Amino acid sequence: MLTDDQRREAAASILRAEETRVPVVQLSRTYPEMEIEDAYRIQDLWAEQRIARGARLAGHKIGLTSRAMQMASKMTEPDYGRILDDALFNDGAQIPATRFIKPRLEVELAFVMGEDLEGPGTRIHDVMRATDYVVPALEIIDYRTDVPRAITDTIADNAAFGAIVVGGRVFRPFDVDVRWIGATLSKNGIIEESGVSAAIMGHPAAGIAWLVNKLADVGAGLKKGQIVLGGSFTRPVDIAPGDVIHADYGPCGAIGVSFT
Repeated sequence: MLTDDQRREAAASILRAEETRVPVVQLSRTYPEMEIEDAYRIQDLWAEQRIARGARLAGHKIGLTSRAMQMASKMTEPDYGRILDDALFNDGAQIPATRFIKPRLEVELAFVMGEDLEGPGTRIHDVMRATDYVVPALEIIDYRTDVPRAITDTIADNAAFGAIVVGGRVFRPFDVDVRWIGATLSKNGIIEESGVSAAIMGHPAAGIAWLVNKLADVGAGLKKGQIVLGGSFTRPVDIAPGDVIHADYGPCGAIGVSFT
C-alpha cells in the first residue's frame, strides 16, 4: 500500500502527463508496492484535481469487459474510470488528435440514467429499468504512462479513458434487444472492426450492474442524467491526424467523426 503523499504524487504525475502529452514512467515501477486500492484512490485524486479546475463529472466508463482482456491483464473483473464533461463530443465532430498521446477508438453503447441507482445487489434488470435511453457511442482510449502497463497503471490512469463520442439513434432500453446490436467501424473508408453488443459480458448492461455494486463499496452510485459507457465490443483501432471514422450501427444509426 502507498502513503497518502505517494498517492497524491502519482495523481499529479498523471495530470502532468495529460497536460504535456508526454507519458510518465509506469506508476507500478515508480511505486512497486502499489495495489488495486491505491490505483483507484489515485484515480480519485486525479479526478478531484480536474474537477477543481472546472471539469464536471458526467458519468463513468467500464473497461476489461471481455474475458480475453481480463486474462491479459490478470484480472477477474472489469475496471472503471470517470467521464468528465470536457471530454464529450457529438456526431460530426472534428477532434484534435493532438489532445491525446496515442489515441485508439472502440465501439460501445452508452447508457444514460433516468434515475439514481445504487448497490449492492444490483442486477441487469435493475440497470435496464433505471436507464432512460441508450445511444451508440465511441470511446477514445489513451494512456498517460509508458508501456508495458500493469493493471494498477491502467486503473490509476482513469482506466485509459480519453474521450467519448455519441451519435446515431437514441432508443429506450426495452425498445430493441440490446444484446444483439451489431456495428462496423471504418477508418478512411475501410472496415477495420466489427462486433455485436452481446460480446460485452453477455449483455451490455451486465458491466453497469457490476459498476453499481463496485461503487457501493466506496459509498457511491450512479446519478440521474449520468452517462455510462458499457464496454467495447470491438478491438481498439489506432487513430492519427487526418483519419475519418464511420461507425455503422445498422438500424441504430451511425457516428461519423474526423481527427485533425
